[in-house]
Amino acid sequence: MVDKILKIVIGIFGMLLGFSLLSLFVNLGLIYLVRDGWINLAIYLGVSLLFGIIFFSLSAKIIEKSRQLVRLIEKELERFSAYDIAISSVGLIIGLLIAFLLSQPIINLGIPYVGVVSSIVLYGIFGYLGLTIPNRKKDDIQNNLGNIRRSSKDKVKFSNKTCPKVLDTSVIIDGRIADICKTGFIEGPLIIPQFILEELQHIADSSDSLKRNRGRRGLDILNKIQKELDIEVIISDRKIDDVEEVDSKLLKLTQILKGKILTNDYNLNKVAEVQGIEVLNINELANAVKPIVLPGEEMVVTIIKDGKELNQGLAYLDDGTMIVVEGGRKYIGETIDVIVTSVLQTSAGRMIFAKPKSMVDRAV
Repeated sequence: MVDKILKIVIGIFGMLLGFSLLSLFVNLGLIYLVRDGWINLAIYLGVSLLFGIIFFSLSAKIIEKSRQLVRLIEKELERFSAYDIAISSVGLIIGLLIAFLLSQPIINLGIPYVGVVSSIVLYGIFGYLGLTIPNRKKDDIQNNLGNIRRSSKDKVKFSNKTCPKVLDTSVIIDGRIADICKTGFIEGPLIIPQFILEELQHIADSSDSLKRNRGRRGLDILNKIQKELDIEVIISDRKIDDVEEVDSKLLKLTQILKGKILTNDYNLNKVAEVQGIEVLNINELANAVKPIVLPGEEMVVTIIKDGKELNQGLAYLDDGTMIVVEGGRKYIGETIDVIVTSVLQTSAGRMIFAKPKSMVDRAV
């Protein structure tokens, strides 16, 4: 039904086009008609019907080509974010307005054809510039708009409190970020790039059960942060097309936003430091808040298993810190008093070395 209506509309458009073209040629003196009104009417009607029939017969192809063009335009628009489309639209309006103002004096000169041609050229040039320039300078425009907004609020300086934190995949899957945000030690806005969400979804759809569970856990953590915590979360749909790797996109997006990366990925942490990007590492935070233990302090631990070396026993604190107890192998399964002998800080965390208190007392 819709196609039939469109065919009729195209046929009517063809008739109007035929009538308009014939009128134009007559006015320009390219075609001369006799003075008999009925003959002129017949000629106009015949030409209009001819164009209408031609357009109606070609309407199926015109409709199909138009649909292909619409699909092509939609596909191209999907590459751009809503922000890109908005600033390009505003730029187009401004460009056309400038073209209108510049073309009016030329049209008023009254020189045949010059006003029309110059108007077409001006509208084309400034319309194109209005579309392209704002899109190329979008980052500068966004930064300037941000500066204006910040200056309007009593000129508050951009501090760590308002610095955006960009989350990577590893820290989302890890899950501890939700608990840290709940305590209020990290404030928003939290930026979650669209390509990170796509990577999480890809992991959640993996055929490997372990990866699938990790991906789903990450999505659950994001859902919890958005719905249960009082913190600003922004899903960024900014496109980073000039790089392919997710980590490279993350680093470039952080540079554009002038924010910090939230991660627990050791390699990403090092690359970010090389590029001068600030990093908030969850593992470093966890190590920093662990209780400080000094040599000579007494502790009560439960020996879980034997260690790598002879007669060693292993115990763990509530935060996961490993305690290596010399001579503790015979106490496996028992809760004993130990005395700390030394503390070793490694890239993987903190290790505590201790001896059973009974051995120290006997030595004394």
